[in-house]
Amino acid sequence: MATRKPSTVKSRKAAAGGAVELERLRKICLAIPGAVEKLSHGEPTWFTGPKGKVFAMFDNRHHGAAHISVYFATTVDVQELLVAEDPDRYWVPPYVGHKGWIAVILDTRPDWKAVARLAQEAYAFIAAPKPASARSRRANA
Repeated sequence: MATRKPSTVKSRKAAAGGAVELERLRKICLAIPGAVEKLSHGEPTWFTGPKGKVFAMFDNRHHGAAHISVYFATTVDVQELLVAEDPDRYWVPPYVGHKGWIAVILDTRPDWKAVARLAQEAYAFIAAPKPASARSRRANA
């Protein structure tokens, strides 16, 4: 009878590349108190707690993307500023980009201090309580 190794959160694609970037990103995200990693949509994803919301998603060329990246929750204003400032490092990701999320390219020597800062800001942004008026609008939508 074969023994099973303890399970870890990995994407099927991580074995093909991106393992170094994933491990560095994992250390950054899990250093944030309260952050939890789970597999979501086939990729490692970080949440603001066991039942929290997503603040970061790893993209190992998911859906044919040109680069290994991480998506962080942010505002549209920050997203537009970063993309305009450095389009070789930042881009607007599919599916969540219209909500202000930013993608950071990881496989071209990223600024890991900037990645850590964006991870912390994304966590704080998602974990922050939303105003009652915003909750009311969502409930009535």
